[in-house]
Amino acid sequence: MDSALDWHTARALLEWQMELGVTETICDAPINRYELQAAAPKAKRQAEPDIPHKPKEVDPVEEARKAARSAGSLVALREAMAGFEHCDLKKGARNLVFADGQAGARVMIIGEAPGRDEDREGRPFVGRAGQLLDKMLAAIDLSRDSNVYITNVLPWRPPQNRDPLPVEIAMLKPFLQRHVELAQPEVVILMGNISCQAVLGRKGITRLRGNWDEAWGLPVLPMFHPAYLLRQAAAKRLAWADLLEVRARLGAAQ
Repeated sequence: MDSALDWHTARALLEWQMELGVTETICDAPINRYELQAAAPKAKRQAEPDIPHKPKEVDPVEEARKAARSAGSLVALREAMAGFEHCDLKKGARNLVFADGQAGARVMIIGEAPGRDEDREGRPFVGRAGQLLDKMLAAIDLSRDSNVYITNVLPWRPPQNRDPLPVEIAMLKPFLQRHVELAQPEVVILMGNISCQAVLGRKGITRLRGNWDEAWGLPVLPMFHPAYLLRQAAAKRLAWADLLEVRARLGAAQ
């Protein structure tokens, strides 16, 4: 009797086996499954396309900390700030406004941010507010030419003289702190709300002014910004009282 199956019968048997769950058939030659398992990962690796690594996100504040810590002098700090590329304010500013006055002076003044005149000249407090500041300092025998050192929270001018953003203050604060450490003043004067926010973490200059505080191991005194005094002449009386506080503190330290 011929045992060969006709085509239709063979197909029916194959479909029946597939319905039962058969996935493989037995070949004429044996298969070494161990060799297949060892070769599979290698083949998979060769088949996978190369996926580029996602670049590591940069933390601007940490980069500022590293750059500030590496500066061992005021000259090196200025160079580190000039080379800092993570603040967009730099792109729209004409100049880096680093400092003015005498490094190592007993008094250090921290303003807010450069204005148009400061941005053009590359020095802080050179406009009308700067002229008023010079008169205020002269009233208690101080001068940027001899015994005062001046800088700002931000070294670059914000567009349209807007207030600095919190993210900008946080990004550049490590440079400011290092600036104070290298300048080594005896007393720090914070001119305006932005300076108080950056150094003390608080705002409200009307409440803060005239009250001594401490930051970075130094006595600090918040005062009205000269630009505010140009708009509010009545506040000059309070500013005079603050200046007398500064003179008294310097006299007591002699």
